[in-house]
Amino acid sequence: IPRIKFIPPQGAFYLFVKVSAYFNKKTPEGREIKDSVSFSEYLLDSAKVAVVPGIAFGDDEFIRISFANSEENLKKAVFEIKRALEKLS
Repeated sequence: IPRIKFIPPQGAFYLFVKVSAYFNKKTPEGREIKDSVSFSEYLLDSAKVAVVPGIAFGDDEFIRISFANSEENLKKAVFEIKRALEKLS
């Protein structure tokens, strides 16, 4: 997924993904992605993928994604996230 960076996990089943490159973008509905909370809300609404805003862990530039799921579901989630991000302007 373009502009996405992440911190490799160290023994857990969570991935911290830097998403600040998408801040100040607009959703198709005209809402602005301002922070990890609005980014997470957009993914839930648009991609139907739940993530945790990084601000809950002290870093608003990141989100936390759990990968404790089947490979099939993870691939579908990545596809839906990519598709949702492509809609931002």
